Amino acid sequence: MIERVRELLEQVAGGDLAPAAALEQLRHFPLEDVGLARIDHHRSLRQGQPEILLASHKTVDQVVLIAERMAVAHGSFLATRTTADQAEALCARFPGARWNELGRTVWLAGPEPVAELGRIAIVTAGTSDLPVAEEAAVVAESMGASVARVADVGVAGLHRLLAARAEFGQSDVIIVVAGMEGALPSVVAGLVSQPVIAVPTSVGYGASFGGLAALLAMLNSCAQGVTVVNIDNGFGAATAAIRILGSSRPGGR
Repeated sequence: MIERVRELLEQVAGGDLAPAAALEQLRHFPLEDVGLARIDHHRSLRQGQPEILLASHKTVDQVVLIAERMAVAHGSFLATRTTADQAEALCARFPGARWNELGRTVWLAGPEPVAELGRIAIVTAGTSDLPVAEEAAVVAESMGASVARVADVGVAGLHRLLAARAEFGQSDVIIVVAGMEGALPSVVAGLVSQPVIAVPTSVGYGASFGGLAALLAMLNSCAQGVTVVNIDNGFGAATAAIRILGSSRPGGR
């Protein structure tokens, strides 16, 4: 956001942008009330991360309206938990937007590349965990991380994890996504020195209780340094990882 304001001021100073046009963009800061939502345009200034559009339980028109206002203010937006109808409408309105059908995200990248913060590995126990993992991957990429995906290395075949260790061992933060008994984060955390963020998923049979069994197992991990987010919360895991990366830079974010 700071870069965006600086860019506007430089354009005005250089005569490339009329003051009225700059004012039109700046008038939405820090808060824009669009009736059905109050969009927090200054969140990136306070937290280092922009506001994200959660599309679930919103109509198609509501999602498009909020995305339009975000695009005007920032040149970009990220919508999570989108339905196919919402994604189709967003991609029609913004031809440059990218729909990740598996992760249920729609991302319109800004005109300038995001400064790279570091590398995040996203490790999944099984293929059924991929939707949550892909949500985390897109969120992390949109906020400046490079992402290494390591899929289907659950503890039912531990040799798969050990064979893939080099793929995630060089990352700065590791996100581990698992359902069933949720054992994978403990195993990973016992092999690496990086921060490990565990994401329980609602994948599993009846006694998994919609991910509660995995959540409790991860909270009771015997491995040191495991942080746990809520069930199916790939978004929360990615934003936590971004904060860790940002705090490790000189001066923070």
